[in-house]
Amino acid sequence: MVAARKLPLEVRPAVLAAATRLFAARGFDGTALQDVASAVGVSKPAVLHHFPSKEALRLAVLEAMLAHWKERLPQLLLAATASVDRFEAVYGELHRFFAEEPDRARLVMRELLDRPTEMRALLKGAVRPWLWAIVSYIREGQAHGRHQADVDAEAYVVQILLLVISAVATGEVLDALLPRDGRARQATELARLSRSSLFSPRPSPARKSPRRRSTPR
Repeated sequence: MVAARKLPLEVRPAVLAAATRLFAARGFDGTALQDVASAVGVSKPAVLHHFPSKEALRLAVLEAMLAHWKERLPQLLLAATASVDRFEAVYGELHRFFAEEPDRARLVMRELLDRPTEMRALLKGAVRPWLWAIVSYIREGQAHGRHQADVDAEAYVVQILLLVISAVATGEVLDALLPRDGRARQATELARLSRSSLFSPRPSPARKSPRRRSTPR
């Protein structure tokens, strides 16, 4: 029986997924277009039909990740009204996005280290707009006393983003240090650190001092 050929609409997402996996494992320079084509099961010209060059494929892989956040972040910020709910929604989506496909995190780490000039340009042009949306949310919370006043909102977002990406990218290796449910423990602790470093601590309820009994005269 002859296997059905992939339709053109199926090739593009398959190529993006294979490129993400291979670029993450071997790096951009260590991956040939033929490697991507072979992983998908199509010819190199079929890949070039959708992506005219390997550089165009690299940009498409990164843009696919950014497109997710352009769509999801406004939805998350609008859907949740309470400050804690917004944090849980945005942080939860951030961790889920990378944890469900760790190759995304590994690819970002490789790109940051291997192609810093290109990544600086991409971050400035494509990431800063949605970063500012989260910064605005943090500053609003600071104005109302919900978020800690000494938090540098911009640096906080960058650091949490880096922590999540690096934790997911290296989680499989660092499991050696936490042999019992290592990745789950890392994820739980990272969420706790992110939350506690942002929100103002709740004041402890004041203890009522016991009443002294008056001595009858």
